[in-house]
Amino acid sequence: MISALNQLVDLVEGHLAQEPDVRGLAGAFGTTEYHLRRMFSSLAGMPLSEYVRRRRMTVAAADVVRGEADLLSIAVRHGYGSGEAFGRAFRAVHGAGPGDVRRDGGPLRTQPRLRFRLSVEGSTPMDTRLVSRPAFRLVGHAARVPLIHQGVNPHIQAHIAALPLREHLRLKALGDTEPAGLLQVSDDAGPDAVEGSELTYLHGVALGRDAPCPDGLDVIEVPDGMWAVFRTSGPHPQALQTTWAATATDWFPSNPWRLRPGPSIVATLQRADDFSTATCELWLPVEPA
Repeated sequence: MISALNQLVDLVEGHLAQEPDVRGLAGAFGTTEYHLRRMFSSLAGMPLSEYVRRRRMTVAAADVVRGEADLLSIAVRHGYGSGEAFGRAFRAVHGAGPGDVRRDGGPLRTQPRLRFRLSVEGSTPMDTRLVSRPAFRLVGHAARVPLIHQGVNPHIQAHIAALPLREHLRLKALGDTEPAGLLQVSDDAGPDAVEGSELTYLHGVALGRDAPCPDGLDVIEVPDGMWAVFRTSGPHPQALQTTWAATATDWFPSNPWRLRPGPSIVATLQRADDFSTATCELWLPVEPA
């Protein structure tokens, strides 16, 4: 995976004016575009699309400052069909338009070229189990919410708080299969996992594939497959989010599995009354790498 990520960086660098062929590179390494993009965003701290934009504008800024070509020619050279589109992208990265930078020499915000390296970590074992599950259903109340990587997501908090207590109890009584209990389900997140992008959040339970589903509930159909289940314990949601990040930095690079498309599921096993601490299970859909 480290080699694949570094070749992806090289691919970006060699074709900055074009979109990189991530699918082709992933296939050459025997993995999937979905997994490669998810690993890049988790380890780099930004989605691939944002890295490409920052690198493209870093190189373009040098052309702008040199002043050897007009701004439209520079825009076309770097893959933009108009000066307006180039100007918007340039301002989004540097905080100033290309004309201002040409005149003043800045401000410029440089994105260094990334290089992934293997470091010796993982001294803390991860409490993990692998589970093969037949197809099942996730049922409950769903909402579209923005993705937030750290801290409490207020949109999810508000969605859950809007449900009356009797509805939480009704849902909990419905669940009849693993993952057990009331579940926090994230689905439809893009492979780049861009902060602020929308995903489907479902507060609900798991039902067997043939179990009847009451009217008025949203349903996510989950096909059969393998799951990696990570147990976390400590301050909530910090312990859970730390483990989620560690799946990319420690677990996947060390194990012959990769992410596959599907919902991620959090089952709360125990928690403090104020939810300041919790013991959870994080369920991630996986397949052999």
